[in-house]
Amino acid sequence: MSQPTNRCGKQFLPERRMMYYLFLLGFFAIFSTTISKNPVLPLFSHALGANDAVIGLVAAVSPFAGILFSFPVGVLSDHIGRRRLLILAGFVFLSAPLLYLLIFDPLWLIPVRFFHGTATAILGPVISAVIAERFFENKGAMLGQYSSATLIGRTIAPLVGGIIISAFMIYPGMVPYHMVYVAAALAAVPVLILTFMFREQGLSPLTRLPVSKFKESFIAFFANARLRATALVDMATYFAFGAFETFLPLFLFTSRIDAYQIGIIFAVQVLIIAGTKPFFGKLADQLDKRHQITFGLIILGSSVAFIPFTTGFYQILFLSAICGLGMSLSTVATSAYVADVAKKEQIGASMGALSSTMDIGHAAGPLVTGIIVMAGGYAYGFFVSFLLTVVVAIVFVVSARNKPV
Repeated sequence: MSQPTNRCGKQFLPERRMMYYLFLLGFFAIFSTTISKNPVLPLFSHALGANDAVIGLVAAVSPFAGILFSFPVGVLSDHIGRRRLLILAGFVFLSAPLLYLLIFDPLWLIPVRFFHGTATAILGPVISAVIAERFFENKGAMLGQYSSATLIGRTIAPLVGGIIISAFMIYPGMVPYHMVYVAAALAAVPVLILTFMFREQGLSPLTRLPVSKFKESFIAFFANARLRATALVDMATYFAFGAFETFLPLFLFTSRIDAYQIGIIFAVQVLIIAGTKPFFGKLADQLDKRHQITFGLIILGSSVAFIPFTTGFYQILFLSAICGLGMSLSTVATSAYVADVAKKEQIGASMGALSSTMDIGHAAGPLVTGIIVMAGGYAYGFFVSFLLTVVVAIVFVVSARNKPV
């Protein structure tokens, strides 16, 4: 296996060692945050006395942190280096789960969830920038493999959380839920250790970063037609995915699909995404990323649009698998394409802008789809995702045409 190089040809740590380091960091980080919310968060909120409105607000706060902070964090990482921000994220990953143990009023979950959300808001763009720099020639494959490692953590966490709650249900009060957050804190210990182990070339000194730098990076990203269109792709992708993961269970419930079958549908989708991202990432390094992004987006939107017209378990399972394939095909290529297009000194800012736009789509998808479903039914609700993906795909093709990297 070849040694990774940056754009200047400088060699870094051995590729295999760095690869395992990033995989472990991503696995434990996402495992820790996921076990803190699924399935424990709504159950814990309800046990504290929260009503449905408060539970919904608590669930929405964490992605909001990503919308606010991912872009500024990306700019900061370009200016002060990746290591300092990774260590900061490590401290948040470790300290945030312990704060849940001090909560006895559900409203306090709102600031705690926002604080916890800053951990992934930092980790996402910074790790993407690290991969883009250290594995520039095969960044698509590495981004895909890293994403698969995080998806493994995301898949295992709800299972472990459910087992812990069930095992400690014989104890009174909040003990079952508190034990889940203890497990989340323990899983964050290796995250903090790994962030301290990270080393980077040419660590920048700590200096004051003027506000104009953020404005300059923001304008540089969104003034570039290719970067702007790629951000819209991720927004549309996660809009459709947010609508899918929120309203598919409700639609299946009305179609008399059993709860365990709904679990199987989502589990198979996650496994498909995790299993195909390394392959599609390698494909993105070898072929035109623009084609992969466009096809993936159309496949995702089309599969979501067909859902209301399908009622059988196996048909829904097939559509869910196709949806996972489309999402995997597109998202692994968008980050790699942004790294190709962005200036070297603005890779972090570009990854942060991409992440923020993605979170906007992820938050807006369930909200907009819910309003349309209430007004016109599931067919119209899911059709909006298809319409958005088609429009954005056209915008992307027009913006990126005849402009190979």
